[in-house]
Amino acid sequence: MHTNFYDDHAQQLADQYLSKSFEEVHAAWAEFLPPILNKSNARILDLGAGAGRDSRYLAEQGQVSDISIVAVEPAKLLAEIGQQQTQGLNVKWVEDSLPALDVVSRQEVSFDLILLSAVWMHIPKSERPRAIRKLANLLKPGAKLVISLRHGPSGDERKMHDVSTGELELLAKTVGLSVVLKTEHDSDKLGRDSVHWQTVVLQLPDDGSGAFPFIRHVALNDGKAATHKLALMRVLLRIADGHPGAVIRREHTLQGSRVILPVGLVALYWCHQYKVLIDDNGLFQTPNKKPNMGFIKDDGWHQLTHRSATDYRIGHLFVGEDAIALHRTLSAAVSNIKEMPCKHITLPNSDINVFEVDSKPVRATDSLFLDMASLSQWGELSLPETIWNAFSRYACWVEPVLVSEWMKTMKGYQGNKNPEQQLAIVSSLDWLEAKRSTNESRERFKLLQQTQSKKCVWSGKVLKQKFAIDHCMPFARWPNNDLWNLLPSDSKVNGQKSDSLPTAKKLKDAKLRITDWWQQAWTNDNTQSIRFFAEANIALPGLTTNNTSIDDLFEALELQRGRLKEMQQLREWG
Repeated sequence: MHTNFYDDHAQQLADQYLSKSFEEVHAAWAEFLPPILNKSNARILDLGAGAGRDSRYLAEQGQVSDISIVAVEPAKLLAEIGQQQTQGLNVKWVEDSLPALDVVSRQEVSFDLILLSAVWMHIPKSERPRAIRKLANLLKPGAKLVISLRHGPSGDERKMHDVSTGELELLAKTVGLSVVLKTEHDSDKLGRDSVHWQTVVLQLPDDGSGAFPFIRHVALNDGKAATHKLALMRVLLRIADGHPGAVIRREHTLQGSRVILPVGLVALYWCHQYKVLIDDNGLFQTPNKKPNMGFIKDDGWHQLTHRSATDYRIGHLFVGEDAIALHRTLSAAVSNIKEMPCKHITLPNSDINVFEVDSKPVRATDSLFLDMASLSQWGELSLPETIWNAFSRYACWVEPVLVSEWMKTMKGYQGNKNPEQQLAIVSSLDWLEAKRSTNESRERFKLLQQTQSKKCVWSGKVLKQKFAIDHCMPFARWPNNDLWNLLPSDSKVNGQKSDSLPTAKKLKDAKLRITDWWQQAWTNDNTQSIRFFAEANIALPGLTTNNTSIDDLFEALELQRGRLKEMQQLREWG
């Protein structure tokens, strides 16, 4: 896209765009808007938002329903005008562009409506298949994608590529989008005789990706010489659900977009789930009575039998012999993941691998702090973006299928036939989370309270002897004991909130008190700050691995609140 042209002529173009109203420009598809604007907490993506005319209208019309808009504009000066136009409205401006949309993708959210007004002709034909895949992956089930097509010459130095409804329909079909509206040619609203427009509205009928049939195939139909395949699927689901910030980047391939994760993190989760099965319950994971699997080594796994599954978590420090043993255990797990499930999980009726590992050797040392940086040493694992999205959005439906099949598989193994083992199978696949503990935050609060008064983050009331530590994102619905998620609260208020999500407004109103607590309790202390950001940057969407910005962290918390509300339909408070 010619961002220099748009910046050089920003004010002239803004005046031109703003001379026509949203209703005039978008009348052809306006019938689809009311259900979206009346939907509580709906999310809209305005790509090529320009001077903000469309984002402003959508935000104003959706204020009652608390609609949020993400406005994407790569031309900086034009975006500055757009920000002025939408000041005070629920519009977040982002510098990004198709076909990659890297910044938007890192937020790990999906949209009820995506609008591309006067954008498609800027995308070269060679990049359009990638662009349509990206757009489809960002839609919620049942959501709409509105694309306006400009026919006619540019009239200036901008390069504009030919467009057609036929080409767009074929592209849409490849990603599972259906056409719900295709308009006839319409005259240009700015009066240019050589320019005409069409509008195409596409809809995602279901998950639209083909991911569900594949997941079902691996879980229920694919051959299993051991539990490796189910283990990898569950590990990736757990990371997608609990650590959306774990994505290193996204890459485009001929087969579609792929999500890149640190394979060390995958190995850590791998060890977490097998720890309970093998060490705690003595359950065999292969059809024969062979107790060991490929990653269980005398100089690694067997040196950590005194450790629990909950020790294998982000923000935990291993030192001495334990650190050396964990290095070796993770290296063995990475090798096993690469040579077993990643090698043998292929697309149906194909030899194309679905999951790929690019591993690196890591020298064992006597200190290992578990964070994105350290776990990236082992290399990378990539998976299709469609599968990542399905795991992220539908974890609560997919995981029971994986767990049920895993239990069924173990029950059939020769080594698991005695009654005690059969009974243990039922509970052995409960994901062992860190206990719901607020002790560390409580002691920190008491220490700070000795020198300064502290307030309830929700009510602003000064707290005295009686107080509570609240899980901002409710532990019962999303088990997370990270420092950022534990906030001082009035006991009565905490009881009222219970296991509910704070509303978007309640969270926003509490921002200064929450960020003040974060800073005074954790980030002003260098040692605690390292752990604080290590936990937050991987648990919350859209943050970089080296983020140290409190404001960016709070913005990511707001995104996560919206994700949990959308995916789990949690009750709200406030």
